[in-house]
Amino acid sequence: MSFHYTVETDKSIDETVKAMETTLKEEQFGVLWDFDLTAKLQEKGMDFDSPYRVLEVCNPKEADRVLKEDKVIGYFLPCKIVVYEDAGKTKIGLPKPTTLIDLANSEKLTEIATDVENRLMRCIDQAI
Repeated sequence: MSFHYTVETDKSIDETVKAMETTLKEEQFGVLWDFDLTAKLQEKGMDFDSPYRVLEVCNPKEADRVLKEDKVIGYFLPCKIVVYEDAGKTKIGLPKPTTLIDLANSEKLTEIATDVENRLMRCIDQAI
């Protein structure tokens, strides 16, 4: 079992990010932050030139549900979706919420994480 879900698309990085924003809205997720990791690394003098964006996404209702169950789960929030270029292809992926939540040993939290994971993977699939 892999800790992540990653797919490829023929879209550009910018097209993919825009498509992700649209599909995420349909599931009531908002993009809190679109972090251009490549630009930040270059700003710090690193020679990293591959496009790499990190989208921090959140559904307030789901965040409220998990935090009311266990505030430590906030360590995993917001969810991250990464859009990057690898070998000339654009990839979209996320760490699976179920993998992270398994560390909490809570059946209720696992149920919530499974739902969130399925919804986020559906958003990714629709964006490609």
